[in-house]
Amino acid sequence: MKMSAFLPLLVTLISAAATLPSEALSVRGQLLKSQTFLSPPIFLRPGSVSNKWYHDIAFPRGHLALKSFNAEVVDDHGVPVPLHETYLHHWLVEPYYAPKDGAAGEARNRSKMIRHRNSGVCSQTLGQYYGLGSETRHTATWVPDPYGIEIGDPAAAPEGYEERWLVNVHAIDTRGAVDKLGCTECRCDLYNLTVDEFGRRIADDYAGGLLCCYDETRCKVEEGFVDVEARKVFLRYTVVWQDWSDAVLPVKIYIFDVTDRALLEGKTETACRVMHMQQGLKASYADLFQMLIEKCAIRLEMVYDFGETSVCAG
Repeated sequence: MKMSAFLPLLVTLISAAATLPSEALSVRGQLLKSQTFLSPPIFLRPGSVSNKWYHDIAFPRGHLALKSFNAEVVDDHGVPVPLHETYLHHWLVEPYYAPKDGAAGEARNRSKMIRHRNSGVCSQTLGQYYGLGSETRHTATWVPDPYGIEIGDPAAAPEGYEERWLVNVHAIDTRGAVDKLGCTECRCDLYNLTVDEFGRRIADDYAGGLLCCYDETRCKVEEGFVDVEARKVFLRYTVVWQDWSDAVLPVKIYIFDVTDRALLEGKTETACRVMHMQQGLKASYADLFQMLIEKCAIRLEMVYDFGETSVCAG
């Protein structure tokens, strides 16, 4: 039986303007700003899982152009935690709109929250601006000049609302696990689960996936690790930005489900998922990637730890 895996994605930045104004030439001379933040503390015992959402996180405010965003898990001394100890299943960062007079932690204001998601066809399921799996560590996210991801536009917020940011961190502590790989794959037998986080029965043919490693669950560990005290870790994230100006060309974020062939088949409705069965992945990815590149007006080459890829602009 094939295991479910967290969805690999193709992220494309597409320019909102096709021509470059003369002011764009001076973008590199603009003052870049950078700041590093920490998420709220995450407490993990061997085998335990944390999959929490943190609202109104520390984030640059104002009408800005994001240039890069990088994140990794660190301990309370600021030392990066190796993936073989704390596996970062995924993390997601995205903006949202909240009432100006509402406190971030009040449940009644959460109900009034308006999601402000990316521009992709999968915005209902894959709406984040940044994030995904453990492969994001040390992956380049720099948006080349004269482009920038526009945030904090006061004209874009609904009346009475303001932009805030949230982060979702899904971490699995694999110290002492009887099967580290199985824990990171969220195998249901290792988590001893038959129902999901909402109390619904998990299908017998569901071998593993997000349904079996939700918040506060625990993977099976060796004797001697059961009663180990929790370790405190954080998601440390560094944001680079500049003030918004007419010299910056706005780009939009598009995320595609590379296993969904709806666009290739001419359908208007997509079937984006956060989980998938692995068969046929490479063929679907190649077809969709080629289709996107052929539609690019401008190609921006970007280098990642796993190789080079292209970003569409225009």
